Amino acid sequence: MSVRIAVLCSGGGTNLQALIDAQEAGQIDGKIVLVLSNASKAYALERARKHGIEDKFISKKQLGSDVAFNDAILAELRRVRAELVVLAGYLPIVGEQIVRAYEHRIINIHPALIPAFCGPGMYGHHVHEAVLAYGAKISGATTHFVDEQVDHGGVIMQESVPVLEDDTPDTLAARVLTVEHRILPESVRLFCAGKLGVDGRRVHVL
Repeated sequence: MSVRIAVLCSGGGTNLQALIDAQEAGQIDGKIVLVLSNASKAYALERARKHGIEDKFISKKQLGSDVAFNDAILAELRRVRAELVVLAGYLPIVGEQIVRAYEHRIINIHPALIPAFCGPGMYGHHVHEAVLAYGAKISGATTHFVDEQVDHGGVIMQESVPVLEDDTPDTLAARVLTVEHRILPESVRLFCAGKLGVDGRRVHVL
């Protein structure tokens, strides 16, 4: 039985596309059953439609509170019987009720080498700007399980890239994104194959 996957996105969805491509190539023993976004114009929703995947927009503004917003998302995850939740460029902080319901079953991708350049406010170009401002010589991407703290759960995979002398946030972001497109599908593949074991903060490939 393939694993039922829900993907949460806020933007263009290139990491979602990497997952769709891996699924369609038969590399993942899983099926994306829902793409959900908090942004009505997120191109990720269009990507889902193009591949016959159900898409859903849920607005925090319409629901009025973080609790109601996350309750609505959790209801959608349960409705589609999702077994794995993937955060692929999803900006809101996932509510505690979702984290508790999906312990060790939510995977996030972060565009830096956690625990560096992560935590509240560190997302998207803010990360790459911080890396360059600090003068770091390497950056990269991390996949990790999600817990109740931001960018804190156990690390699944990491891959580094060099930071070049003439880098801008855009050029660094592009280099990191190629890594994201490799390690997110691979992390999902390992999960779906039952090859990820969790021991406290440590995640083992079995």
